[in-house]
Amino acid sequence: MSPSRSTTTTATTTPKPGRQPGRVAFVGAGPGDAGLMTVRAVEFLAAADVVVIDQVAREGVVARYCRPDVEIVDAGHGDHGQPLTHAMRAKLVVKAAKAARGGLVVRLMDGDPGTFNGLAEEALACHKAAIGFDVVPGVSAVSAVPAYAGIPLTSSSSPAVHVISANDRAVDWSASVAESVTVVLLGPPEDLAVALGKLLAAGRTADTPVALTEKGTTIGQSTRVSTLGQVAKVMKSVEFPALAVVGSTVALRENLSWFETKPLFGWNVLVPRTKEQSGTTIARLESYGATAEVVPTISVEPPRTPQQMERAVKGLVTGRYEWIGFTSVNAVKAVREKFEEFGLDARAFAGLKIAAVGGVTAEALREWGIVPDLVPSGENSANGLLADWPPFDEVLDPINRVFLPRADIATDTLVAGLQEMGWEVDDVTAYRTVRAAPPAAHIREAIKGGQFDAAVFTSSSTVRNLVGIAGKPHPSTVIACIGPATAKTAEEHGLRVDVLAPEASSDALVDALADFGLGLATAAAEAGDTVVRPSAKKTSSRRRAK
Repeated sequence: MSPSRSTTTTATTTPKPGRQPGRVAFVGAGPGDAGLMTVRAVEFLAAADVVVIDQVAREGVVARYCRPDVEIVDAGHGDHGQPLTHAMRAKLVVKAAKAARGGLVVRLMDGDPGTFNGLAEEALACHKAAIGFDVVPGVSAVSAVPAYAGIPLTSSSSPAVHVISANDRAVDWSASVAESVTVVLLGPPEDLAVALGKLLAAGRTADTPVALTEKGTTIGQSTRVSTLGQVAKVMKSVEFPALAVVGSTVALRENLSWFETKPLFGWNVLVPRTKEQSGTTIARLESYGATAEVVPTISVEPPRTPQQMERAVKGLVTGRYEWIGFTSVNAVKAVREKFEEFGLDARAFAGLKIAAVGGVTAEALREWGIVPDLVPSGENSANGLLADWPPFDEVLDPINRVFLPRADIATDTLVAGLQEMGWEVDDVTAYRTVRAAPPAAHIREAIKGGQFDAAVFTSSSTVRNLVGIAGKPHPSTVIACIGPATAKTAEEHGLRVDVLAPEASSDALVDALADFGLGLATAAAEAGDTVVRPSAKKTSSRRRAK
């Protein structure tokens, strides 16, 4: 279970052996996009025993990079929901370090630790308590959020930048009224409203462009452009965290907005696969501006009787086979585990020809130190593999047998095709696939209630199993399928297929979904509609098969 704010505690880490207190690492978490975190920050999080989080929730970062048993300490708010002062946070960090004897306390700070984040107060408190510490700089919201909003901070006509904390009562606002100055304001919305009013009163012209960006660098980012004279009307609906940019460079956003204009920006996409199988799909969805929610639909278990697999592996070592064909990452994993059980390594494949059904499976083999001899040049499927697999040749092939470690529910297409080409096939159950347990109640509600903008299906079994464990996606959800067979299964389950990949690969599937999203955005723009995300346009009618 991933950590959450509801389970945060004060620093009560079980003391570790040793007299010395824990060491503290002040780590910049960046402005929101986890991809902007530094390599050093990720290394410290992986080693952390305790993580002290800041005002902005970072549970996703903790779940992604920390050990499951890491302790979370909330330094953002007190028991009654009031924000803690710098002094109170400093005491909390020192207390956590003293309790974590010999351990590592990561003080995860929003943006960059040294920029409006209280590093000075907290690090000095550690120094006075004789607690060692490290500082890992982070990407500051000051530069990152405007960049993600498509707003350069400087230009040839605006070469100066003033960065101001909105709640600073000693600011000389008259120093920032020149048109050549870009002003960046940070703080809660109520403080931003006051600060913008003071800048206007100090003499900055009322028609100066102002951009207000909420939840910057995340898929929830939203930017509104106004003027200094009219921005007070907008401020009433601005939510924390927010940042304001004032100056002529704001006008460049009309042509330079690159993040909020991505084809799937803000989309929440359901991926019914295991996390191990979804890495490339998730990365590609994120590149188009979407976020992915992985819901495993199958669980992989060992075969009920391992003897067949054991005999096949021993036969592989003794030269029984000419080829071994891997049709999934799970097959690679199953053989690798059996190798480790027998004390074997990749050298046992010497003299054996190796086939992989596609790029993902081939990559799993390469991670094991094995380069496949055959990967389909066309479709990544059994048919694609058969199209490139050479027929048995009595002269060239000293052995006529193929080892296929596969799932218990694998189809006969590959076996039949190889046999027609003269090969004898040992079709061995390397693992069993069973339907996964139903997802959490809130995920089931999100699926049926239309909170997902799209669902991507990579096989017929993912369709059947998702519907079986969680129910049918809401009619508003865009349904994307990897091929005709998967699309047919989706339609048989009452879903209308909106997107069909031009080729059977997860990359092509996501690319096709992005093209569909771009089409929706274009149509919405032509109609003068600002609502693009399918989840925001839910309908009550059930989607029917064509």
